[in-house]
Amino acid sequence: MDKPVVRDAALLLLRLVLGVVFIAHGWQIFLVTGLTETTGQFSAWGVPQPGLSVWIVGIAELLGGAMLVIGFLTTIVAGGFLLLITAALYFLAADFSYHAVLIVSLLMIVVFGSGRASVDRLLVR
Repeated sequence: MDKPVVRDAALLLLRLVLGVVFIAHGWQIFLVTGLTETTGQFSAWGVPQPGLSVWIVGIAELLGGAMLVIGFLTTIVAGGFLLLITAALYFLAADFSYHAVLIVSLLMIVVFGSGRASVDRLLVR
């Protein structure tokens, strides 16, 4: 199907799902697992500057996830998440399939943009 409405609906659905996944993970870092335990996990995985990295990842996932949901600076956010997920793959090689799905999904957003149902579309007008 080469219909713009179908493509835009698919991009909206993809953005919503990815955004919620990233928001949930950022929420988990701050409020479920906690900063101290997550810092310990990062340290055990060999992540440099684990205390700082936890804050960067948590804030990026919360804010970036919300930006994906509303479609604001979508390709930039998706590109940033691609770098984040690639770094996560480097340190957590054991969970390849989950990260591969995230990478391919984020690539779709980088390549095709946010679609018409987004704040980006309103700003372009």
